[in-house]
Amino acid sequence: MPGDGKPGVTVKRVGKRPRARSGSRTVERYVKGQIKKPRPELAERMEREVKKRWQPRIRAKAKKTAATTGRIVVDTRARFGYTAAVGTTDDGRLRHLTVALPPEFAGRLFDAQDAGASEQQLRDIAAEGLQEIYFKDGSRRASGLLVELTDIDHIEFDL
Repeated sequence: MPGDGKPGVTVKRVGKRPRARSGSRTVERYVKGQIKKPRPELAERMEREVKKRWQPRIRAKAKKTAATTGRIVVDTRARFGYTAAVGTTDDGRLRHLTVALPPEFAGRLFDAQDAGASEQQLRDIAAEGLQEIYFKDGSRRASGLLVELTDIDHIEFDL
């Protein structure tokens, strides 16, 4: 949108609500520091408008960074099931892992989420990332290992 990111645009959007008790002039005085504490109703409207305009940009930038040059950190406590070579244990174990996945997995997770992937599909991508980075150590060991993420106690993603 033209003018996005400029205080005046947000001031106009907040100050021109139907039946609003605060006009755009009140909002402008707050922005300039002439009013120190806005009324709760005005503060709520201003916060909502700022989040609507700024958060999508911040999120998009963080997602782009994570998917190209950054990483995504997965913190999970879950049962990991294994399919491994003959002679090794394949019993599922409850583990707590915090692993930084490289950009290719971050990109796949974001792309799948944007495409409306199911929770199971996202879980499978996260399991594949954990398999490659944590369990296979970047293809340096356990070449035939397949990991399945089950019984998730919690899972969090951070950039």
